[in-house]
Amino acid sequence: MAFVLAVAGKGGVGKTTICGMIIQHLVKTGKKPLLAVDADANANLNEVLGVSVGPTLGQVREELELSGIPGKSPIPEGVSKEDYLKERLDQVVSKTEDFDLMVMGRPQGEGCYCFVNGLLQTQLQKLEANYPYIVVDNEAGMEHISRGVLPHVDAMVLVSDCSRRGVQAAGRIAELVNNLGINPGSMGLIINRSPEEELNPGVREEVEKYGLNLLGVLPHDELVFEYDGEGTPSVNVPDDSPIKKALRGIIDKLGI
Repeated sequence: MAFVLAVAGKGGVGKTTICGMIIQHLVKTGKKPLLAVDADANANLNEVLGVSVGPTLGQVREELELSGIPGKSPIPEGVSKEDYLKERLDQVVSKTEDFDLMVMGRPQGEGCYCFVNGLLQTQLQKLEANYPYIVVDNEAGMEHISRGVLPHVDAMVLVSDCSRRGVQAAGRIAELVNNLGINPGSMGLIINRSPEEELNPGVREEVEKYGLNLLGVLPHDELVFEYDGEGTPSVNVPDDSPIKKALRGIIDKLGI
């Protein structure tokens, strides 16, 4: 059974950047083969990692929606819908030398995400046996956790910036995880973008209020913003950068 590490948190706190750096560190320390999963409808984990992606699950869903429309169906004549779906699902996993990546993406048309979530859940169950490690970048909300999309969770990493609202969002996710009986082997909080790795007393108060296990604090790192602005993958920030040095110590606490 794969070791599943899930990363979650409020939007805009640097969750995906941290997730990408965790993936990079695990691969560098021999934790592979590894499947990276971008389970956020607003997918950009591939940009953080610097890799291209094939079709997303959302795109596959759109193709199936068109399958019944004459002149618009992408399914070749003589190919069943079931066979076409199987072939496309085999293509949603983009392979690299160090890890594989599957992207949920979002449907282009109207409608709920139920079908795409179902595809994601089915694919994770199918692929779990092929990878000893799976790292999932969850959406900014809590839908994947509440719907039980993940097969199981061995480690839950909550990410917040150094604001009370960010910590409160992480606290609500932790409460949901506990209420649903997900029972991850470990769960902890990473505070990101903190000036000089210092926490405001009010923020620390929120951490204690929710009973969160503070894994560590990551400093504000200008290089991350520079790389993002230039379109350079965030994981290419030098290994001796403040954020990467701090993150390595935090990952060690997870006992992966």
